[in-house]
Amino acid sequence: MMGGLIFMVRDAMCIGLDFDKKCNEDRLMVRVGKLNYENLLHQNGSTIMDFTGQVMRGFIFIKASGFDFEEGLDFWIKRGLEFNRLLTQE
Repeated sequence: MMGGLIFMVRDAMCIGLDFDKKCNEDRLMVRVGKLNYENLLHQNGSTIMDFTGQVMRGFIFIKASGFDFEEGLDFWIKRGLEFNRLLTQE
């Protein structure tokens, strides 16, 4: 659907890997939800997700500079999993 590798957790998209053809770089796609969206856009490497030409609030692209170290990758995986837990609470 999004042209990359997507990791689903409890049947919901959580995090993925995509290739930005404009920059020739890998980037993460993280589903963070709308509640924390604005704050997370200020993190290192994060940008709006607009691959369709429209901003997809609740989803963020992360440039390689934001996840090229283990701490950065861990940070974004945790954000994706936190939102996923909210989606899948029963």
